Order: sequence, then C-alpha cells, then structure tokens
Amino acid sequence: MADNSFSDGVPSDSLEAAKNASNTEKLTDQVMQNPQVLAALQERLDSVSHTPSSYIETLPKAVKRRINALKQLQVKCAHIEAKFYEEVHDLERKYAALYQPLFDKRREFITGDVEPTDEESEWHSENEEEDKLAGDMKNKVVIAEKEAATAEEPNPKGIPEFWFTIFRNVDMLSELVQEYDEPILKHLQDIKVKFSDPGQPMSFVLEFHFEPNDYFTNSVLTKTYKMKSEPDKADPFSFEGPEIVDCDGCTIDWKKGKNVTVKTIKKKQKHKGRGTVRTITKQVPNDSFFNFFSPLKASGDGESLDEDSEFTLASDFEIGHFFRERIVPRAVLYFTGEAIEDDDNFEEGEEGEEEELEGDEEGEDEDDAEINPKKEPSQPSECKQQ
Repeated sequence: MADNSFSDGVPSDSLEAAKNASNTEKLTDQVMQNPQVLAALQERLDSVSHTPSSYIETLPKAVKRRINALKQLQVKCAHIEAKFYEEVHDLERKYAALYQPLFDKRREFITGDVEPTDEESEWHSENEEEDKLAGDMKNKVVIAEKEAATAEEPNPKGIPEFWFTIFRNVDMLSELVQEYDEPILKHLQDIKVKFSDPGQPMSFVLEFHFEPNDYFTNSVLTKTYKMKSEPDKADPFSFEGPEIVDCDGCTIDWKKGKNVTVKTIKKKQKHKGRGTVRTITKQVPNDSFFNFFSPLKASGDGESLDEDSEFTLASDFEIGHFFRERIVPRAVLYFTGEAIEDDDNFEEGEEGEEEELEGDEEGEDEDDAEINPKKEPSQPSECKQQ
C-alpha cells in the first residue's frame, strides 16, 4: 500500500502548512492595499492607544507624581462638599419651620376644620379673561338656574380623599396600592416631613397622620430615612452629595382581622403513616402599600444583598425621596394633576435632529440637581419604631 504521508521526501502536513502561509500572505497583501481597511485599522489602533488610562501610563514618573497630588486635592474638595451639604441640611431645617404654618393651614382646609376666607379662596387662572367674557354671556341666560343649582349643590366637609387622590394620580405610588388598601388611605389626613435635629446624624422622617379608623389604632405611622453625606473612604471620587443609606419603619397596631399585609390560606396535609388528610390555616405575607412601614434593611454586616433586594431597597429610597422632595411640598398640584403634567414635560422625548450652535452662540445647561435632606427626629408616641 502506497505511503501518502511523504512527497519527494517532504511530509504532507509541512506542504499544507506552507501552502496556507502563502495564501495568508497573499490575503494580507490584498487587505493592506485597501485604503479603507487601512483607515479602519488605524482608527481602531488610535482609539485603543489614546484611552485616558493608557495615556497616563505613558507619562513620566514626575508627572504622575503631580497627578497624584491633584487627586489628594480632589479628595479634600469632596470633604468640603460634604460640609456644604451639611449646611444645606441646616438651611432646609430652618426653612421647614417657615413652611410648616402654611402646611398646617393646608391640613385644616383639607380636613374641613377651618373654612378658607373669600380672599384665601380667590384664584386667577391663566384664561381668566376668556372665562370672564364667556361667563358674562352665559350669566344673562342661566343666572336663575345657577342660583337654584347652587342651593342644591352638595357641600362636603373639607376636600374629601385629598391624599388618597394623590396616591391614585402618581404612578410610583398607585403601583403600591392594592384595592384593599384604598379604604384605609381614605382616612389619611396629612403627610409631614421632619428633619434631624442639629448635631444628630443626617436623616428625615415621613409622618403619615390618620384619623380614627376601623383598621389600626395608630394616629401616626412613621418612616425614617437615614442619610450619609461624606465621601466613601474606598471610593471618595464617587461622592455626589447626600444619599439615603438605610430606613426604619414602625409597628402598625392592627385591629383584629384588619391586617392587610398578611393573608390567611388553607393548606391540606397528608399523614405519612395513616394516610389521613387534614386542613390547616396559616398566614403569609400579602402585597400592600402598608408594607412600606416594614422596609427591607440595608446589610450592615458587610454582606452584600442579592439583586432583587438591592432593587427593592433602591425603589424604597426613591419613593421616600419623592415624598420629601415633591409630594409633600406640592401636594395640591399632585391632587389637581398639574405637577404630574409638569413632570411629564421634562421627560426625555424621542430623539430628533441635533442642532449645532456656531459662532458666539452657546448652549446653557441648567443643573436641576436635587439635594437629599436628612432627619432623625423623635418618633411620635403613637407609632413604635421597629
């Protein structure tokens, strides 16, 4: 049988390798003669060789030493910035005291404890002139009917379901509310924000004030958000201002059979030996807005949370911040929907053509950065801290 592994004394695999090398050289020559391919390769090399980290590595040691000195200065800047936010917190506390009398009067109008005067109730709309002209024409025809209708018009106390309506209007909150939560939230009379006292760790507390109801005995439910306003020792350059790092809820004293955060289920069990079956009942967690007051705790023992827990905690922090920054200060506008329309106007729209400014024209960027407040006040006696 003929041996095909050699040809003229040369191994066949060596011939194959030589043939492949020759083909590769021809292909390389063809590629290198293509200017488009060469340009693409050069661009790729440029992008790799000009990354910031690679550029820093090419600098002399003396220059690197000076860059390290700049980083030391940057860390000191971060610590000064942290002090700035501490003073902002003090300023927020000062102005919170100025806002509070207005918020107290807001509550009185909502609950109907106080009726606003004619002067307090006067409001000029943007379309006031058009409304006035249209009204003058209509009044000549319907004045008698209007008087009769006014006499029969219902006059409920205060503004019914004020805060509950806000919960329905705001997607972030309505997603948390279950159908069985709604009757309870209709008893919500006020939401307050209180900031930590001077010299105390930075935090803020949300207070939810309820009128007497058939569901729990607490008059106030609280949620405390703990803040941190200092650069991380391991990563000081990541500091961007105060951040919520943990939160505490409170114990809700539910009346018998009214706890909506749990549900009772029936489960059948079969005896292994006798084969008999019995039915047992057990309580399991139930979706509810009121789980908001039993928050997941941030890990404080160095162990990292799983991805779902991290997401849950981040969502909780976002809701707390939204209550403090938006809902409480601008409640009436979330009740009417005007604040929601304003928020929608600032959402990122569809991508369109970019317009480049030339010459002396300069674009101005407005920084709409919000600063997270912070507070640890004394807890109301009506709600036991968890």
